[in-house]
Amino acid sequence: MARSRTPLRRSLVAAAALPLLIGALASCGYGSEKADKDDKAPVAKGEKLSADSVRVGYFPNLTHATALVGEQEGILQKELGGTQIKSTTFNAGPSEIEALNAGSIDIGFIGPSPAVNGFTKSKGKNLRIVAGSASGGVKLVVNPDKIKTLDDLKGKKIATPQLGNTQDVAFLNWISTRGWKTDPQSGKGDVSVVRTDNKIAPDAYKSGSIDGAWAPEPTASRLVAQGAKVLLDESTLWPDKKFVITHVIVSQKFLKDHPDVVEAFVRGTVKTNAWINADPNRAKASANARLKALTGKELPKEIIDGAWPSITFLDDPLASTLKTQADYAVEAGLLKEPDLAGIYDLTSLNKVLKTEGKPGATDAGLGVK
Repeated sequence: MARSRTPLRRSLVAAAALPLLIGALASCGYGSEKADKDDKAPVAKGEKLSADSVRVGYFPNLTHATALVGEQEGILQKELGGTQIKSTTFNAGPSEIEALNAGSIDIGFIGPSPAVNGFTKSKGKNLRIVAGSASGGVKLVVNPDKIKTLDDLKGKKIATPQLGNTQDVAFLNWISTRGWKTDPQSGKGDVSVVRTDNKIAPDAYKSGSIDGAWAPEPTASRLVAQGAKVLLDESTLWPDKKFVITHVIVSQKFLKDHPDVVEAFVRGTVKTNAWINADPNRAKASANARLKALTGKELPKEIIDGAWPSITFLDDPLASTLKTQADYAVEAGLLKEPDLAGIYDLTSLNKVLKTEGKPGATDAGLGVK
C-alpha cells in the first residue's frame, strides 16, 4: 500500500470527526522496589514552585503508562517538590479537553485527535503540546476461524472504540487504501465498522456480534486472551514504525503563569520514561498497581504481557506524524484546512533533554514562534 495513504490519514481523520463526539463520548517512593496497594498520592515535599498545586488528567490505560508509573513511583511529584499533584482520570479525550478548557485541569496526557480538535476549535488559544509520552499500542485483532488474511475482512464486522476517535479514523483510512468503500458515519459498507466501547468489546467478540477490532491496548490483548489473533500491528503502517498515541498537553494560561511548574513536570515525564525503559518488567508491575488503585482491578499477567511490548515510551511527541495526520484528514474531507501553528511548545522539553544529554525534539514547523 502507498505509504502516503496509511495510518496518518486515518489517525487524524479522527481529529476531524471528533467534533461529532464532543458530547458522546494516585504510590511508592521514587525508585521504590514495591508498587502494590498504596493508592494515595505522593505527598509534596521540598520547595514549592510558583503554584501550590498542579491538576493533571490522564486515562487509566497502558498507553498512558508515563502518567501511571510517574505517579505510582512518585517520580513526577519528586520533580515538583512542594507543588502538589492532584490527578483526575478520564475515559475519553473530549471530556479531558473540556476539563482543560474549563480550567479543571492544567496538564493532561491525551491522544492526537482530541488535541488537534481542541486546538482548532479554540482557534489555537487553549492548549500546547509540550512533550511526548507514547507511540504504538494499536492492533487489528480478529476471529481466526472467520478471518485468516487481510482480504478476508471484506464483509466482516470490525469494532472501533467510537465514531471519529483515533482508531476509528485509522481503520477507515486503512479500508480506503484497499479500495473498499465504507460510509464513515453509519459504518456500513464493504467492511462493517461497529463502534463499540473498549469496555464491552470483549463481550461483543464473545457473543459473535463483532468479528474483530482495531483497538488500543489493553483491549486488543483482552480479545487475544479470548482466542482472537493479531492480524496487523498499526505501527507497521508508519514510517519508522512510530506514531503518536499519547502526548502531554498544558493549558496556555497555566504555561504562561507557571512555566517553572511545566518544566518540572516535563522533567518528571522524561525521568519516568527513562525509568520505564530501564526495567520494563518493573514498570509493568508499577503501571498495574496504579491501575488497580484507580479501577479496583489489575490486568491479568497474560494481558499486560501481551500488550506492553507494542507500546514505546518516549519523550519526542513525534510532531511530524501529527502534521501528516492533519493533512490526511483534510484530504478525506473531514477537516477544513487547520492552522496548527503554535500547537507545540517544546522549550521545556528540549531544555530538559539537553540537561539529560539526550537529543532534542522537533516540532515539525508547528511550534510557537
